[in-house]
Amino acid sequence: MSTKTEELTAMLAPVVEGLGLGLELQGIEFAPSRSHGLLRLYIDVASGERHVTVEDCEAVSREVSAVMDVNDPIASAYTLEVSSPGLDRLIFNAAQATRFAGQQVKVALALPQDGRRRVQGAILRAEGELLVIGLENGGEFAVSFDNIDKARLVPDYAALGLETAAPKAPRPRRKRAETPNSKSPGTH
Repeated sequence: MSTKTEELTAMLAPVVEGLGLGLELQGIEFAPSRSHGLLRLYIDVASGERHVTVEDCEAVSREVSAVMDVNDPIASAYTLEVSSPGLDRLIFNAAQATRFAGQQVKVALALPQDGRRRVQGAILRAEGELLVIGLENGGEFAVSFDNIDKARLVPDYAALGLETAAPKAPRPRRKRAETPNSKSPGTH
């Protein structure tokens, strides 16, 4: 996590939690740009008793916009987006990884490790600042959260009852009927 992202998280987490809606800031993605950057906040319901609503996102957006206008921590223009984590939620820290232990995760590394730039497997555990992933071959892959560019859950759509129907088999092609003017092979 960059210093700017850490600064923004420290400033905005109390704002989200202070709204009294039972929300918490899961994490922030910040993509600065000279002309127009992007600040994306992921919020979730702390209790897990309900889902994030559009109204929750709107309330957080209004409050965060006001705080950002007063504190002005980003020098250039930017777009603010507030989102629920979604089924393929990002994992930002060890506490979130522990919460989703046993689920599949896809990880993109900031720097190659053991000859890999990407790894996918089940979250086994978080040990301090290490995320330990179980690999298909039975091995384990431990990576520091500092070396994770992006870690995202891989939803099991079948288990959620959301799997799409299998694609239809292609229909067999019909032979074209010969027209009276067409010649069959071998006729002159």
